[in-house]
Amino acid sequence: MRPLISTTDLAAALAGPEQDRPVVLDVRWRLAGPPGAESYRKGHVPGAVFTDLDRVLAAEPGEGGRHPLPDPADLQRDLRAAGVREGTSVVAYDDADGSVAARAWWLLRWAGHPEVAVLDGGYAAWTAEGHPVTTEEPHPEPGDITVRPGAMPVLNADEAAALARDGLLLDARATPRYAGETEPVDPRAGHIPGAVNAPFSAHVGDNGRWRAPAELAARFADLGLRPGEPVGAYCGSGVTASSVVLALELAGHPGAGLYAGSWSHWSRDPNRPAATGTLPG
Repeated sequence: MRPLISTTDLAAALAGPEQDRPVVLDVRWRLAGPPGAESYRKGHVPGAVFTDLDRVLAAEPGEGGRHPLPDPADLQRDLRAAGVREGTSVVAYDDADGSVAARAWWLLRWAGHPEVAVLDGGYAAWTAEGHPVTTEEPHPEPGDITVRPGAMPVLNADEAAALARDGLLLDARATPRYAGETEPVDPRAGHIPGAVNAPFSAHVGDNGRWRAPAELAARFADLGLRPGEPVGAYCGSGVTASSVVLALELAGHPGAGLYAGSWSHWSRDPNRPAATGTLPG
C-alpha cells in the first residue's frame, strides 16, 4: 500500500462493500491543545475511530523520552479495539501537517502491518472538498491484528550518534530549536553533533498536501543525501520525525531509521554532547 491516499480514493473506499472498507484512525493532536478528542466529537470522517497519540501511539513519558514507543501488547490491544484486522487497510489522518498521522503510519509499519496510509491533506482537505462528516462514534467489531515489532528500523542513542558521523542523520525540528536558540520542552537546547537540520514542515505545501516525490527527492539531495547512504531521523520526541521517514520513502529512500526517543531522550543524559548553531557541528 502506498504511504499516501487521496481524499477521493478514501471516499470511494468508504462507499464500497463493507468488508473492503479501511479502518480509519483519527489521530488529531496538538501540543498546546485543545485535545484532539474534542475536535473528533465535533465532527470526523464517517467510521473513524479516535486514536490518542499519548495513550495509544506512545507509552508513558519517562526515561525513554516524551513519546516512547508503546508496549507491543498494549498497542495490539488498542489496535484490535479500533477494529484493525490482519490484511485490512488502515488510513490515518490529522488536521495539521500530517506528522501525527505519519506517526500512526510508521507505528503500524513497525508493528508489521504494511497496509497503512496517511490521508493526503488530512481532515482539512476532506472537509474542504465537501466529503461527509459525522458526530456519530462507531463501535467497531474487534480486530485480530498481531503486533510484530521490528518491521521498521529503530535507532538508539548510540546508533543515532554513529549515523550522524558515518551517514546522514536528519533533525526534523524547527531551526531555532535545532540551533539551540530556544528549547521550550526538553532539558537542554541544541542538537546531536553532526545532525543536519531538515524541518518536517517543508514536506507539505501551502495547501497542506504532501509535496511530489520529485520535490522531496530534490530536497533530500540538497540536504546531502546520496543514493544508498544510510539515513535516519529524529525530532523532539519521535513524532514529527516519522514524517521524515515517510517523506524519504516517497522520495525513493525507504527504510530510514527512526531515533524513537529523539531529543527528549538524548538531552536527558548530561554526558551526551549537544551542538548549537545552524551547522551540524
